[in-house]
Amino acid sequence: MGRLLFFLIFFLFLSLPNSSLSSFSLNSSTPLCLSDQSSALLHFRNSFSVGDSNDLYSYPPKNSWKMGTDCCGWDGVTCDSMTGHVIAVDLSCSRLQGPIHPNTTLFSLRHLQRLNLAYNYFNRSTISSKFGGFANMTHLNLTDVLFAETPSLKRLVQNLTHLTELVLDDVNMSSVSPNSFMNLSSSLTSLRLSDCGLKGRFPDNIFHLPNLQLLYVGYNYNLTGSLPTYNWSTPLKSLDLSRTEFPIDLPNLISNLKSLKELYLRGCNFIGSYPTFLPNLTQITSLALSDNNFGGQFPWSLLNFEVLTYLDLSGNNFIGQLPEVTTNLTQIFSSNNSSNSQLVNKIPSNLESLILSGNLLNGTIPSWVYTIPSLQYLLLDNNRFTGQIDEFQHNSLNDLDLSNNNLHGHLPISIAKLVSLSYLNISFNNISGPLESVMFSKLKTLQIIDLSHNPLLSFSNYSIVDYTLPKLSNLHLSSCNISDFPDFIKSMDSLEELDLSNNHIKGNIPIWLLEVEMDSLYSLNLSYNSLTSIRHLPWKNLYILDLSYNFLQGPLPIPPWSIGFFSVSRNNFSGNIPSLICNITFLNVLDLSHNHLSNTVPLCLGNFSHSLIVLDLRSNKLNGTIPATFAKGNYLRSLNLNDNQLEGSLPRSLINCQKLEVLDLGNNKINGNFPHWLESLLELRVLVLRSNKFHGAIANPKTKFSFPNLRIIDLSHNEFHGLLPTKYFNHFKAMMSMNA
Repeated sequence: MGRLLFFLIFFLFLSLPNSSLSSFSLNSSTPLCLSDQSSALLHFRNSFSVGDSNDLYSYPPKNSWKMGTDCCGWDGVTCDSMTGHVIAVDLSCSRLQGPIHPNTTLFSLRHLQRLNLAYNYFNRSTISSKFGGFANMTHLNLTDVLFAETPSLKRLVQNLTHLTELVLDDVNMSSVSPNSFMNLSSSLTSLRLSDCGLKGRFPDNIFHLPNLQLLYVGYNYNLTGSLPTYNWSTPLKSLDLSRTEFPIDLPNLISNLKSLKELYLRGCNFIGSYPTFLPNLTQITSLALSDNNFGGQFPWSLLNFEVLTYLDLSGNNFIGQLPEVTTNLTQIFSSNNSSNSQLVNKIPSNLESLILSGNLLNGTIPSWVYTIPSLQYLLLDNNRFTGQIDEFQHNSLNDLDLSNNNLHGHLPISIAKLVSLSYLNISFNNISGPLESVMFSKLKTLQIIDLSHNPLLSFSNYSIVDYTLPKLSNLHLSSCNISDFPDFIKSMDSLEELDLSNNHIKGNIPIWLLEVEMDSLYSLNLSYNSLTSIRHLPWKNLYILDLSYNFLQGPLPIPPWSIGFFSVSRNNFSGNIPSLICNITFLNVLDLSHNHLSNTVPLCLGNFSHSLIVLDLRSNKLNGTIPATFAKGNYLRSLNLNDNQLEGSLPRSLINCQKLEVLDLGNNKINGNFPHWLESLLELRVLVLRSNKFHGAIANPKTKFSFPNLRIIDLSHNEFHGLLPTKYFNHFKAMMSMNA
């Protein structure tokens, strides 16, 4: 009785709100993290800068990383609950930039078991041998890490005898011998080496590691090896050999891998044709055999495997009809098949992705497609579907792509309720309107809208736009029979691409479009409309601007310094070409053709940008001489000055345009002898000198291999005389080739 009373009093004491014992046990001010561990982490993190990124999945280390706080509570940090030692660090997707120093404090965390530095930019780093000093390391992930040198696998994992997971996807190993993997830990359960540039023969012993359950070496295009053909006892559950040169006997592979659940063999080197019956696949949950040119009847037996959840047979040549699908199938991929089959009659209620892109499927889209409650991805693009789009019964869709079919009728009203939708593409159909932009007002996750090339569609503007689509980055409404700028663009301050080309928009570009804040705008296409004037070009981060095929007039506007593609072809611009245009140092394409521009060509156009690839000034009223300022090392591939009033001789500085493929100087007043010195432009494919004042005899070629790639030459309507040298024609090898 006394002992019972003692325990009752003791527990009552513990339950008191102001109990000093309770306060000590729950509110201890002693941090779990050891001070040297906290200092090492902060020093390591602070040794890098944090780069900018628009990637939604990238994030810098959070504000929880602060001096004086418990590092065991920091984002990405895990400590041993008993000792306080840091045992795991995850800084993946943190946008870290800079070198990993050989003596970095990271290597002082001797008890580290898990390290994830994936998707950062250590582009000036060498691979320190100290990575192999983590004696307790079990998990190491360096996916897509940019190193300054090809990593040495021996230095990386030489002492990691407890390693169970090694992830090096997208790490450049183009000069690494696959034999470097010979001595990997027998404890290894997961090895990921996808898209690393590995080549040569993959070591056979990897397939016999006693604990290996996952092996991904896909997308190493020159990697080969031999899979075990018999007595292959392995716990392997997931295998990816996609886009490699492994010779694969599929029936033999399946029969050997008794534990296999996931098999990815996209674009592989198969021995024989696709087997019609694979009885040992019944345990497979994910199977990808796309892009292998398999033919024959669709392999119906696959759909009878009860645990199958992911099936990708795209890029093959299966024929026949799809049968009824097993009730547990959650993904069907049958893209790019040559099949005239009808769709299955039933789809399970838990289907998440239906992707039948790039087939020859026809008829109307079956009604059951619109009733699947868990469907997230519906991609039926590039088929021959007809009929109308029915109403969706559920709002689970993330991606909807019905483009490149023969669908007609109005867009279903139910699209307005697809609140999870991020991608909508119904381009290249015969959808009709009118379409009210308010339909999209509740789709706050929408990132891409592509309704282009629906010529029967019309857009209804609302005078008041009281909503915004905060994530909308791409809006494509080309060839949609639009007559006004859609008002709802006013509130789209995250737009990166806007395409309103080939419509019926006329008059001035509205002031609100010139004043709206669109710092994110990267590409703007207003070509093939009936626009008449534009005051200025305010978009400071614009890279692509296409205003061609309008009726724009007045002086040529100066594009922003960020521009890389600038086309105002087929307009009515007049006056000089302003020399300020030469301040755009990253310009790749400058097309001012078919306008009324006059006076001389600015001298700076010859050397203002090493980035310039295309310069097109044809069909203007330019006079004077061609600038003699073409600089060495330029990247110019096409120079078109046809149909102007240029005169004088051809500048010898054109010899500096060693990448030039097209030179069109026709219909000018250029004089001089035949420019035989152009023979040394080895990439030249088109040479047009017609309708000028060239004169004299055309001498024999001056070099042994003159104009080796020339396919078109036009010298007509000049003042040449004498015979055409046969040696030139003997050298025109490209003209003689059917593949030229």
